[in-house]
Amino acid sequence: MITTTSQLRERSLLGLKELSRNEIESILDRAHYWESQPEKLVPVLQSRFAANMFFENSTRTRFSFEMAEKRLGAQVLNFSAAASSVEKGESIYDTVRTLESMGIDAGVIRLKPAGVLQELAEKVSVPLVNAGDGNNEHPTQALLDLYTMRKTFGELKGLRVSIIGDILHSRVARSNLWALQKFGAQVSFCAPDNMQASDLAAHAPYVPMQEALQADVVMMLRVQLERHAEGMLRSADEYREQYGLTEQRAANLKPGTIIMHPAPVNRNVEIDSAVVESEQSRIFPQMANGVPIRMAVMERAMKL
Repeated sequence: MITTTSQLRERSLLGLKELSRNEIESILDRAHYWESQPEKLVPVLQSRFAANMFFENSTRTRFSFEMAEKRLGAQVLNFSAAASSVEKGESIYDTVRTLESMGIDAGVIRLKPAGVLQELAEKVSVPLVNAGDGNNEHPTQALLDLYTMRKTFGELKGLRVSIIGDILHSRVARSNLWALQKFGAQVSFCAPDNMQASDLAAHAPYVPMQEALQADVVMMLRVQLERHAEGMLRSADEYREQYGLTEQRAANLKPGTIIMHPAPVNRNVEIDSAVVESEQSRIFPQMANGVPIRMAVMERAMKL
């Protein structure tokens, strides 16, 4: 069977804003299938080649994709911009086209600039999977977040989800917002004034910290400590005092509330170290759930 270029592009995962609820649900269901398999290696993608192209540093996301790809039996090429010709001036487009011409079947891409990935996807014929592009989206992170919530609560409809932290620079907040609202969840934000994204205010309200902590899901975002140098963050201690999930605040959460974080965690800044390891925390299960989610996404991208 001949697969057309347009059909290949439909297998891309660039974001969740334009993805239908049914398509998201099918990925979550397939992730459940992969998680339930007793065998670690199920080589359904044995003859396929995946390239992980990270033009921005990452550890957890890249390893999670690599684990998912290898569990499906795919051959994996790992590309690091720091040790490549991109550092010498070769464009991202030319790098992707080069790997495409060598015969990869799909590319996983992480980029700093927003908008570039969409342009790339329109110019190449292989499916592309967004592993985080600028402040735009991080779809597989949101998918594993939804998967974690669904495993805990059974369904997403009616869930109250608070996302707390640097909303302005967060691709995780955006992908979660677009996806959760498709399922009827109620999303609210909580952030310092200079970390609020005005473009998202029409889609979800900004609420005070005390109100945000009344949710079913309290999702803390990583504080980018480099913002301190830019004047956005006065000090880590002050941020913790006003917006951190301290042990005292965590003690006042509802018994059924779960705590989430996309990681890496700045312990004792956005969330106290003891809270990371608490019974209500789902931070490490989130990481575990990233593998079956990415298995489902890569199978979708490279299925024969």
